[in-house]
Amino acid sequence: MRVFEGRAADIETDRERTRKLVTHTATTGEPAVRAWTPHRHVAFGRRDARAEGYDQAHEIAADHDFPPVEREVGGRAVAYTGSTVAFARAEPADGREIQRRYARATTDLKIAFDRLGVEAHDGEPPDSFCPGSHSLQADGKIAGLAQRVRSDAALVAGIVVTRDTAAIAGVLEPIYDALGVAFDPDSVGSVSGAGGDADPKIVARTIEQALVAGCRDSDDESAATETTTPADDREA
Repeated sequence: MRVFEGRAADIETDRERTRKLVTHTATTGEPAVRAWTPHRHVAFGRRDARAEGYDQAHEIAADHDFPPVEREVGGRAVAYTGSTVAFARAEPADGREIQRRYARATTDLKIAFDRLGVEAHDGEPPDSFCPGSHSLQADGKIAGLAQRVRSDAALVAGIVVTRDTAAIAGVLEPIYDALGVAFDPDSVGSVSGAGGDADPKIVARTIEQALVAGCRDSDDESAATETTTPADDREA
């Protein structure tokens, strides 16, 4: 098991680090995990990029000091404030069904939330951000998952809202309006709002540990974890 730690110096370099995680698994067959706090930005999905109001939504994100980018995994726009935790687990594409990978990752997240003092449930409130069937809620949507499958590797990734719900709702409301997507600002939940330990570093490490343990339990692995921590990939 390889654990990629830290956040790179800028948004694009940080995104490249996750691509390297998938490449590592595809090349070596070794699962890899990452949980971190991305830089402040709004990540638009492919459906957003095809929407009539995308150019306007793109400008809105920039005007709110959220650099806009397009992502390969996931659905609708997601806002990262700097405290939002992202996670990713890459595994060999060995014939396991997509829903099985989703179920395992969801279970691992619930374990992490329990350790953080949050009782999370499947599903999401109506008109949530990045609506999807693989979500967790606790007084609002606090986590969403997505999956990308290649011939040589599968990546389950997602986000966890730790705090900053007002900032997230504030930028997403006009963005979703421009895209023509229903959105209820009150649907945004957070670890903090659910009464849990919302320190982003603690949340990221707790999720990382749960994702590693879940992968090992599933594959009956017993090898020691190797941690890669390049100095230039960590924020000082």
